[in-house]
Amino acid sequence: MGNLRADAPRTVGAAVKAHVCTQLGLPNQLQFTEIDDPTPTPNQVLVSVKAAGVNFPDGLIVAGTYQTKPPLPFIPGSEVAGVVHSVGSDVQGVTPGMRVMAFCGMGGYAELVAVTSDKVFVIPDSMSFSDAAGFVVTYGTSYHALVDRAAIQPGETLLVLGASGGVGLTAIEIGKALGARVVAAASSEAKLEVCKQHGADELINYTTGNLRERVAQVAPSGVDVVYDPVGGDHAATAVRALSTAGRYLTVGYASGQIPKIGMNRLLVVGGALHGVLWGAWAKRNPECNADNMRALFDMYDGGALSPHVNSIHPLINAPTALEEVMSRRALGKVILSTNPE
Repeated sequence: MGNLRADAPRTVGAAVKAHVCTQLGLPNQLQFTEIDDPTPTPNQVLVSVKAAGVNFPDGLIVAGTYQTKPPLPFIPGSEVAGVVHSVGSDVQGVTPGMRVMAFCGMGGYAELVAVTSDKVFVIPDSMSFSDAAGFVVTYGTSYHALVDRAAIQPGETLLVLGASGGVGLTAIEIGKALGARVVAAASSEAKLEVCKQHGADELINYTTGNLRERVAQVAPSGVDVVYDPVGGDHAATAVRALSTAGRYLTVGYASGQIPKIGMNRLLVVGGALHGVLWGAWAKRNPECNADNMRALFDMYDGGALSPHVNSIHPLINAPTALEEVMSRRALGKVILSTNPE
């Protein structure tokens, strides 16, 4: 899919291109235009963006339907990878020329972005910009969910819904790396084949089969952890599949439906419902998040993690890339590149 490896940082002073949201609505309403050079504050790092990740919440923010609503105008895009151009006077440990990835929250669909230093991570030499650009949000979310929230243990059974999506595949890989038995549920055989390639032990097609019956077949005693970035009708079934002391992780609502579940099932099995909002947690706990990233980099270097890049689009085509994600056509990550090969 292209390596997008390092070249020299761009020269500040050249026209900076970005996609700006001036009115809420569909991705094709984004305006590709020139912006002023961002100026880093004392605790910020200015990153020359080589690649940016495209995420489902980006589209919700553009539509005005996300939990947080930034004031107009704004530049969407929550994660980038690139080369450090300059740093603020209070920044330590990051210097110009370093290859990094960053959780910017907003502003990623641009050639330059200023990011608070505690959300900038120097990437391993083995990691390409395309891998790095789609790494911090999806892998950060899944590691936080499975380790910090669910405390998943070796030998436990993990059910991943929407398993072929950006976060779903990372949950499969991390679950396997932590010693879990992973059951992947997705809506087509093609999607399930990708899940299998990333380590899933059991596969469930919930379009052609009955989710409740198939889970009962592959996990007769129930599942210990449910990872759900989809919501909708399958959530209630997944909660009923929990074993004693099972944990249900609500990660997002790609189906567009916030599920209503029977709390009595959690009562009966002594289970727990955990909300997972990684970005807010990472902001409150920067040191813990940095520890998580170091653990993920070790997994990556060890070969346990292999980001699945579905497609790479030039930055100018961000609306097309975002529509690809919002329509749930992508298997794995969709990436924007400022210098596509």
